[in-house]
Amino acid sequence: MIAQISDELYPQLNACGKIIENHVDEDISVYGDSDKLARVFNNILKNAISYSEENSVIKVSARELSEWTVIQFENDGEIPEDKLNVIFDKFCRLSNARLSETGGSGLGLAIAKNIIVMHGGQIKVESSNGHTAFIVEIPSEFNSRVRSAVSP
Repeated sequence: MIAQISDELYPQLNACGKIIENHVDEDISVYGDSDKLARVFNNILKNAISYSEENSVIKVSARELSEWTVIQFENDGEIPEDKLNVIFDKFCRLSNARLSETGGSGLGLAIAKNIIVMHGGQIKVESSNGHTAFIVEIPSEFNSRVRSAVSP
């Protein structure tokens, strides 16, 4: 899924000299609504493209722990400390200066968080020393929380 999203985002990446390094093993899988999870990953990657440094690399990795699959999105570019606690709030924007550049509404990360929570997981952000990482944790097994997230 990450490879497909990366391919779809190629025009945006190419325009600003960025690439996505996909370090996700094809054997790693998560349980849930694939359309909703694709929306989460797409939102995170679009934000990384919009707010990372020019001509930089966006790294995506994943690992399986006993009960969780952890997917990490890393890029160069720092989120101000005062925004870290509100980054997942509706209509949160990093700066007015970038408003016209990114074209977003400030809903993407709020939607992403909602979807991940519906799947019984969590999403968090860490940012310091010119570097940002979004970490998504999703249950490794199909359970009642995941079942309710994928039910119509």
